[in-house]
Amino acid sequence: MSTLWVLGAGQLGAMLKQAGTPLGLDVRPVDIEATEALPLQADDIVTAEREEWPETVATKQLATHKNFVNLATFPQLADRLTQKQWLDRLELATAPWFPVEQDSTADYAYQTLGERVLMKRRRGGYDGKGQYWLKQAEKSEIPDDWKGQAIAEQAINFDEEVSLVGVRGKDGKKYFYPLTLNLHINGILYASISPLKRLDQYQSTAEVMLSKLMDALDYVGVMAMECFRVGDELLINELAPRVHNSGHWTQAGSNVCQFENHVRAVTGLPLVEAEIKNQSMMVNLIGVDLDYQWLNIKSLELYWYKKDVRPGRKVGHLNFCTGNLEVLHSALNSLAMPAPYPEAITWLKANLPA
Repeated sequence: MSTLWVLGAGQLGAMLKQAGTPLGLDVRPVDIEATEALPLQADDIVTAEREEWPETVATKQLATHKNFVNLATFPQLADRLTQKQWLDRLELATAPWFPVEQDSTADYAYQTLGERVLMKRRRGGYDGKGQYWLKQAEKSEIPDDWKGQAIAEQAINFDEEVSLVGVRGKDGKKYFYPLTLNLHINGILYASISPLKRLDQYQSTAEVMLSKLMDALDYVGVMAMECFRVGDELLINELAPRVHNSGHWTQAGSNVCQFENHVRAVTGLPLVEAEIKNQSMMVNLIGVDLDYQWLNIKSLELYWYKKDVRPGRKVGHLNFCTGNLEVLHSALNSLAMPAPYPEAITWLKANLPA
């Protein structure tokens, strides 16, 4: 079997490697700053754990390989301008928006999109970074260094945030996980729950939306679609052409996790519909120290990324999966964590099935 190279050696690359090991696959994440010559073979395969990357010795080697799966897709979805253009072209619902040009004004934004407008940098920006609010009540203006570098979106008063993770094979066959309910605090994902029976009514709509995009791009592998639910309507917020944080629960909650599905797809191995084991929830570990006492908590699975702990930095996650809801509530009661975790724990308790 050929080697599968992963552009990027962060936590997603590590989890792709972990998923490939039981399949007998040689999965090698590569630090983008690596300078050594990589022993790439003609029949090797390349994937990525990130949407975009700087030009370095390592990335030049990987990005010029003929078997880099989805190479043409990454720049189209990494740029929020072309991502939005794809959604419009395919008539997929998203928040009203316009590109911020050199001559764009805040008055035009308010007239076009309303009194609250969110600007997002076209490239980069995640976990709440790369965003700037325009608020008519505060007479906000567009900073000069945002002109030509951003899109502007109408602020959406959504009911909740959901995401769909799907996988598409080289033959066009597609499978999807159940919709995931997500909680963001200060723009950072703190907690997820799946499956939820009350979200079943939106599942087919979400699958049609993501299918349309993956087919149009002839995409191979796992893709995630983050949506706002507004009443009975789903609006696509952002897309990720890779494995995604909101799908981490599948490591505990499915017979085939999102990482294994991605590895299978890009290497041409058979895809199967995932069997969901039980009720799952995921808690991101953000700027908190490692505490092995967590391992005393029933149903908890720890994933620690071995990163330096810094405020706002994702350093790990906790997965929980069981059919016993009392165990899940007990686990949440045992998580003594600093603010804003009490908010996330309360949210999880409130959204677990009764």
